[in-house]
Amino acid sequence: MPINRHFGRLAAAVFAVFAAGLACDAQAQSYPTRIVRLVVAFPAGGPTDFVARLLADKLKTIFGQTVLVENKPGANGVLGGDYVAKSEPDGHTLWLTTAGAVVITPGMRADMPYQTLRDFAPVTQVVRNTTILVVRPDHPAADAKAFVAMAKAKPAAIPFASTGVGSMPHLALELLQASAGVKFLHVPYRGAAPAMTDLLGGTVQAVFLDAGALAGHIQGGRMRPLGAASDYRTEVLPTVPTLLEQGFAGTHAENWYGLLAPARTPPAVVAKIHDAFTTALNDGEVRRKLLESGAVPAPSSPDELGKLMQSELTRWSRVVKEHAIKEE
Repeated sequence: MPINRHFGRLAAAVFAVFAAGLACDAQAQSYPTRIVRLVVAFPAGGPTDFVARLLADKLKTIFGQTVLVENKPGANGVLGGDYVAKSEPDGHTLWLTTAGAVVITPGMRADMPYQTLRDFAPVTQVVRNTTILVVRPDHPAADAKAFVAMAKAKPAAIPFASTGVGSMPHLALELLQASAGVKFLHVPYRGAAPAMTDLLGGTVQAVFLDAGALAGHIQGGRMRPLGAASDYRTEVLPTVPTLLEQGFAGTHAENWYGLLAPARTPPAVVAKIHDAFTTALNDGEVRRKLLESGAVPAPSSPDELGKLMQSELTRWSRVVKEHAIKEE
């Protein structure tokens, strides 16, 4: 009898696993069964919102269901992330997020309502946004080397804008200062728009921003690029040399967008979402519009995105700690 009971329990366990697998497969085959909500943790009209709405329009055809972009701004993306983390893990609520809310802010806050690697299932990287250092077109510095030389002559005196404490532009500034052995006067703003306004007005002398926010200004001659904070030249602005090319190592500060689902979303559903977004990102018209906006399509496997998040969490947490950066 003990042996029979053992095999009975084993058979029941195997059947339960098999049944669960069948249920997940059936769920994936029928997915989506209703509106898919694509959460953006920033206000409408920004670059993340643009990417989300462009993809949502294409995904309606792929899914055969409405894909609704929901803007849930606040706390540097944390409010939107918390909403998704607590949503039903069935693939109908997804998060299109920038790197900041998942790999930078967690290193700055002790009261994070979610843990990036525990509470989300990675689906795919969406786009890459190279961070570019720019000045006004009448600035005397022709490249990053000349700009750094000016800073060495006037330590902590040259006003340098960022889009906020702990933002990617702020961290790019910290990396440049550490690499070049210089100090600028950091002037944090609340977002890219006021930082660009004061740069054009001459209140500050420089700023790091995503290529997407700068491409039009650079091409129109309203801003001059001095260098890209990446390990490669972006295809959006291929003539702009990297800071690494100019002798400043350790200055990689690329912003990227990723697609996440709530943890415990069935792998088969994640795979179906991944395939749909990859199809959308590889569409010729979608790709053209993304590149025109300054964003480079960069679909990846869920595993690749998971590894990226893990390595970026470690890296940015170290940078935040080394430079004693705290959220305001």
